[in-house]
Amino acid sequence: MKDDESLVLDDPARLKALAHPMRRAMLRHLNLHGPATSTTLGELLGAKTGTTSYHLRQLERSGFIEEIPERSGGRERWWRKVETPRDIRLPTPDQLSPEDRPVLAELHRIGMDEDRELFERFPEAYLRDPDWAKGSRGLGRMTKPEFEEFFEAYMALLMKYSHRAEDAPPDARPMYIRLFAFPADED
Repeated sequence: MKDDESLVLDDPARLKALAHPMRRAMLRHLNLHGPATSTTLGELLGAKTGTTSYHLRQLERSGFIEEIPERSGGRERWWRKVETPRDIRLPTPDQLSPEDRPVLAELHRIGMDEDRELFERFPEAYLRDPDWAKGSRGLGRMTKPEFEEFFEAYMALLMKYSHRAEDAPPDARPMYIRLFAFPADED
C-alpha cells in the first residue's frame, strides 16, 4: 500500500488491540519517542513489566509493533512501531458485524477521552507558545457530498504538511491535530 493511500482498519482483531488505553499510550510513546523496552514503558505508564510485556505482545500480534532483534538481547526486548500508511481510518458500523460494533464504539470512546485531555491542555500550550498552538471553531452548512469533499481535502492537507519521523526536517515537531464534526441541528 502506498503511503498516500488510506487504510480502513476493519479487522476486528486489530480494532480490539487498539481498544485498550495502555496499548494506545504505548503506541503513542513509540510513535513520538521511538523504540523502547517493556521496562521503559512500564516505568512511564506506572505498570509492571509483565503487564507491559503482555500488551506489547498483543500489539505485535496485531501488526502494530515489532521487536528490534539487533537491539534485543537476553530478557531485554526492544520494540518499535511498524510502518503503516499515515491515513488510517476506522470503519463505519455497517462495515463490521453486529457483534464487533461494540469494539468500534469503545475505540471511539477511548479516543474521545484522549481528545478531551488534549483539549484541556490546549489553553496552557497556547499561553506558552501561540505560534505552536492554533485552534479553530466554526459552524458551516454543507450537503453530505460537500462534507465528504471537505473531509477528504482536510485529510489531503494533513498528509501534505505531515512528515514521517525519519523524513522530518530538523525543526519539525510532532503535532496533535484533531478534527471532529457532526450535525449541529441534532442538539
